[in-house]
Amino acid sequence: MTHYPGLLRIAPLLGETTSSLICRIASRYGLEAKALRSCWHWRNYQPAHDGGSARADSEVLLNAAGRQLLACLCGVKEDVLARALPSWGQEDAKLPDREDGVPAAAWRIGGAVAGPVAFGCRLCAARRTGTAVRVVRYTPRWQRVCVRHGRWQLDADADQPLEHLDLRDLPEVVQAQRRWASVRRRAVRTGAEPARVFALAQAVVARWWEQALQWERETIWPRRLHQVAGGDAGGDLERWRIVGRDAVVFPEVVAVADALLDPAMAELVWADSGAGRPRALPADGAFCRRLGELLGRGWLGPLAATDHGGPLIAWMGSVIRLRRGAGGPPGYDNDPWWLRQEHQAATMAGQLRVLGKEKKAPGSGTMWRAAVPADQRRLITSAIDSAEEQLLQLHGVQSGPTAEVARRLLRGLGHSAGLIENAWKRTAVAAVNGGVPLEEVARWVDMPVEVIRKMLTADRRESGG
Repeated sequence: MTHYPGLLRIAPLLGETTSSLICRIASRYGLEAKALRSCWHWRNYQPAHDGGSARADSEVLLNAAGRQLLACLCGVKEDVLARALPSWGQEDAKLPDREDGVPAAAWRIGGAVAGPVAFGCRLCAARRTGTAVRVVRYTPRWQRVCVRHGRWQLDADADQPLEHLDLRDLPEVVQAQRRWASVRRRAVRTGAEPARVFALAQAVVARWWEQALQWERETIWPRRLHQVAGGDAGGDLERWRIVGRDAVVFPEVVAVADALLDPAMAELVWADSGAGRPRALPADGAFCRRLGELLGRGWLGPLAATDHGGPLIAWMGSVIRLRRGAGGPPGYDNDPWWLRQEHQAATMAGQLRVLGKEKKAPGSGTMWRAAVPADQRRLITSAIDSAEEQLLQLHGVQSGPTAEVARRLLRGLGHSAGLIENAWKRTAVAAVNGGVPLEEVARWVDMPVEVIRKMLTADRRESGG
């Protein structure tokens, strides 16, 4: 097959997805993207959201003939495309092993190819290309601010229509993007991987974000959230708390990352631990107190210091073990930047999926997981896993008296059911306290209204309310 050079030169943008470039080429030639994609032989279908809409973070992998065709269509040499497109040259099992000259392509999800995918700034794209079209790029989470136009570029993997949030009235978020450059250099100097430092700081702040609804003294984040929501997030607060979180907390994430890299802050952790005379970390420790001050929240210190089971306390523990030389051989327990899976910040896409399921069918999805602390989630998961193993035994996968296996299975399931029931109760109480009508909550969790009233009374009595 002979390929003829394109009439127009359409240069790729740095970090752009191949799928995004193909869509821009089609737009310049006045074609539908689907029509241009018919030039390739496709080995699978384009990824889609649960509702059926095409995913914006869809990525394309090409064979050699397919890459040659793309280079001809956009009038750019292949080596230029290779430097700009992270997916260029990547292999895929769906593409033929041998080259037969037929341009072939395979769909993938961008996040599984080369990292987080976000929308690009349309104004920057117009400045570079002369056309204000949608661009999708591989962009780490610490580079989401378009400083020139004051925009936060959102994740492209979520099923929601927005590409960016307006930051023009939030100069502190834009300034945090500039500050991150120096934090990143500090991480490199200390031998820490910037991506891991950022992920840990984001996990710490995202945990605070979930707790902040109960913090009466927190006034900064609500103001920012209303700003990114166009002035008022109250009409759809749940959704805006998901969509706006990363932009709203970005200054604090950068500040926490900077603090965790500061040797002076590590010294405060060591002093709080008793140094050579070990003791439990105090609620009024100097490290957390100073961290709160750095974030402009002098009241935050005790709350952070007593948040046991979170990523910040885990980091402090690693620092102390390293200083005492008690960490053993290299591994996660003495790596300050190792982030446990249960501590990782939930993504916007994941949270929106759960929110969508809850709105369609209250009580479905993973609502109980969001309602209980990480340590209780681990207990529930462990109990369920244990019950599954015992079920296998019951079916003869492993030997053992059937009656005893059945008794253990029932005990395990009963324990799991009890934990999950407690999670439901916590969810119901939180919902009523959050303003959801009592009758509606009773219908969601399938409990009598009087039972929920009693739980509310007990909850207020325990909290002193």
